[in-house]
Order: sequence, then structure tokens, then C-alpha cells
Amino acid sequence: MHQEQGQAKVVSASRPGILLIGNFLSATRGTRGVCEDLADNLKAAGWPVITTSSRPGRLARLIDFLSTVWRQRKRYKIAQVDVYSRSSFLWAEWVCWALRFVRKPYVLTLHGGNLPSFAQRHSKRVQRLLQTAYAVTTPSSYLFEQMRTYRRDLMCLPNSLELKKYQFKQRDRPEPNLVWLRAFHDIYNPSLAVKVVALLARDFPAVRLVMIGPDMKDGSLESAKNLAVELGVLEKITFAGPVPKATTPQWVNGGDILLNTPRIDNMPVSILEAMACGVCIVSTNVGGIPYLLDDEYDALLVPNGDEVAMARAVRRLVSEKGTAERLSRNGRRKVDQFDWSAILPKWEQLFTDFSEKHTA
Repeated sequence: MHQEQGQAKVVSASRPGILLIGNFLSATRGTRGVCEDLADNLKAAGWPVITTSSRPGRLARLIDFLSTVWRQRKRYKIAQVDVYSRSSFLWAEWVCWALRFVRKPYVLTLHGGNLPSFAQRHSKRVQRLLQTAYAVTTPSSYLFEQMRTYRRDLMCLPNSLELKKYQFKQRDRPEPNLVWLRAFHDIYNPSLAVKVVALLARDFPAVRLVMIGPDMKDGSLESAKNLAVELGVLEKITFAGPVPKATTPQWVNGGDILLNTPRIDNMPVSILEAMACGVCIVSTNVGGIPYLLDDEYDALLVPNGDEVAMARAVRRLVSEKGTAERLSRNGRRKVDQFDWSAILPKWEQLFTDFSEKHTA
């Protein structure tokens, strides 16, 4: 242990300290953000990293963001800030103002399928913030394309995962064993998955659905449960709640088909996880999804909110020879490019370039 720490100090001696500002909530909310994986991977590579914030309350988290920017100002040279839409965008503006006050450059990372529509309504604010950053990254081709209006030199650094943790099993003849992996929130439309189960139950009495994710307290979880009772399929659905990140591969591999039901989306890691396991994907065709998935190649895409089309897609996977095998195989091939071993060096190069420019 001491030897590893000593080696990390030697490696990081010439590297700038990095402050990562985002939602580090896995310990309190049960959801693990990409920022947490980025922090862990940078630390393992020898970079000095400070993170904020793990506070569960939104206001408490904002206060922690701002106080950390000030208190830790002598320990970092550059910051990386996650940027979302709505009220979270205002918070990003405040955080970036604080960073400019202490004369620290920052990298912005854009998130969320709703950000392009927010930017259209608040174009001056968005452009002004993006222009103040040392660099701006996006996790998806969707946001890269949609947000280039506000800054031309965007960098696409995709969401990633450690593929070695996911056991691939090709689905040649899938059963109607369904899995849903998102937070219970209206934008992810969990009730759509319940409706799909009700439609499938007519032809597949053995259909099962496991719904995994935390309750975001907007009434979506209760609505999904009440709908399951109303449609007579409650006994076919397991509401598993949030699960530890380390066990996610096992939970995902427990199903053969992933239902992805959002109304708005960007580049969900849950889809990458399903592809890594070989699970077939049926998803609504919204936001960044068609930038990530190719219909009939590595997924079956359906219109937003259309339970009939989604149930029909599941029937195809169960009954059509070769369809599931094709999607399962191609999904695994595609996800290889999203392994941390491919993406982390790009983050390191970004911070290395900054270090070289500011230590000359």
C-alpha cells in the first residue's frame, strides 16, 4: 500500500492538481456518475485529484462546490465542471464565476439530453459560459453536434466503462426476461416499461421485468407500481431499487433484453453496460440515442412513448431467428471503443497539454 502511494506521488509530481466538480452521490443516492469513474481512473493513473461534492442536498452541494473552489485553491491548477440544464446551469455559472475569481482555468463537460433545447432558449448565457472555458468536452456525438453553435472547438470524450468487469454472453435465443436500468424520474418514463410487460403478458405468460434504479421522488416510482397493479402485472415486475455499481453487471446479465424508455436522453451508461453484457436493446428513439445506437444493427429503436412498438420489438427478438444474435454481437463490438483504456488517455492528454502550456 505504501509503495503504491509513493509511486503515485512520483508520477504526479509534474502533473497539475485537478478539481473535479460534479455529483459524487453514489454513497448517498445509489447512482454513480461518470465523474466518479473519471476521478478514480485519474487517481489510479497518478494524477492529484480533488472532488466535490457528495452532499445529498442540492443547496448543500452548491455551497460545497463554492467553498471547495476557495478552500482548496492552492492544491489545484485546473478544474473540470459538469454542466447540465435548468437550475443546474445557473449553478455551473456561479461555480465558474468563483473559479475565475480565484484565477483558475476550467474545462466544462456538457451533459443531458435536454441541454440543446435549454441552449436554444438561453443562447447568450450558454455561449458566454462556454467561451470562458479552457476547453469544452461532450460525452456524445449528439451534444457535440447540437452544441457546436455555441463553441466550435468542442472535444468529444465519451462516457466510458471498464469492460473487463462485464461478462459477455451472446443472446442467440433470448427469453422475455426484461431489465430496466435508470433512475425513477418522469424523463425516463418508467411506466412505459410496465405497459410493455402488460402487452407481452398476453402472449408470454412467463414474461418478467426487473426495474433497477433509485427513486428521484417525483412520483414516478409510485405511478409505475400503481400502473402495474391496475394492469394486473405487479407479480411479473421486481422493483429492485438502487444497486451497488459493482453488482450492476450481474443484475444486467440477469436479463436478455434491456428496455430503455426515456423521453429525453443523451448517452446513458446503462446502454453501454447492456451492450458489454450482450443484452439486446430496445429503446425509444430520442435525443442522443440514434447517435449511439443503429436501428436493426445493434438495437431496435421505437418512437417515444409507444408501448405497442416496443412490445412488438421484444416479440421480434424472442421469435425471429438471427435478430437477437445480430444485435447482441454488434453491440459488444461497438462498446469496445468506450472502454476506459481508450478514453482515459484522451483526458490525460487534455490535462497534459494544459500543464505544458502553463509551465513553459
